[in-house]
Amino acid sequence: MPKAGEDEQPAKTDIIIFPDFEKLKNEVEKIRTELSMLLLERDELQFVICRNIETAYMLKLGGLEYKAYEAQCTALRLKRKIELIQAKKNRQEKVVLSAIEETLKTEFAEYQKRLNEQIEKMNKALERSKCKVLTDEENRELKKIYRKIVKELHPDLNPDISAEKVQLFNNAVNAYKNGDLNALKIINEMVGDGMQPEQSKDAMTQLIEEKEHLLSLLKPIKDSIEDIKSKYPYNLKAIVESEKKTEQIRHELEHVLEQYNELIEIYKQTIDEMLR
Repeated sequence: MPKAGEDEQPAKTDIIIFPDFEKLKNEVEKIRTELSMLLLERDELQFVICRNIETAYMLKLGGLEYKAYEAQCTALRLKRKIELIQAKKNRQEKVVLSAIEETLKTEFAEYQKRLNEQIEKMNKALERSKCKVLTDEENRELKKIYRKIVKELHPDLNPDISAEKVQLFNNAVNAYKNGDLNALKIINEMVGDGMQPEQSKDAMTQLIEEKEHLLSLLKPIKDSIEDIKSKYPYNLKAIVESEKKTEQIRHELEHVLEQYNELIEIYKQTIDEMLR
């Protein structure tokens, strides 16, 4: 206790000042903005640019490419049929064509699967070619709204959001894929502007952790963008954007088709002779 007559000292209070709080908050916001732009770039590549490239390629060259690959499969199948017939003859066994066809069906199942996939790609390309094309202004609005939604709802940027909001984000992704501007506008109306934490010790810690988390996402997203640009269908971009290259590929495919058709006739004649 203080002695009589001594001035009482005011009680000390723990006052913590965070002079860097605003600076850190701004840094986090900058990283979130950069990430939202990268995520928009990635999704635009995946869902818009790559789909447009694939559609253009399929409409220009897909039919011819399918015919060339189908002819290749037919030629390889006939060649294998010759081998199976010859093997039976070498062993002096009866040639049962139905059994040989079953063997070929099994052996060439993967080829048939790829042919079916090519047909599916063509069907999708034809469907997409009928879709409504957004105007430049609508496209800008679509991207602007989508980037805002990404910033507020993307699970990587907002790891603590509810399952319902994750579903809302998935719906936004689908709307963006399909160029559904009206659906994105509706979702956007449900998205807030994001609550910034108030200045406190816990908020400071939260911001530091968020900054570390967001920084850890930058490289993987940049890598995924580069990966998309390095493979199909983005690697067809130079072809579909150049009439000269498109015609060059067309001539190459026509030449390949002609060669395989010649082989098919040769193999068919060989089989006819073997079965006489």
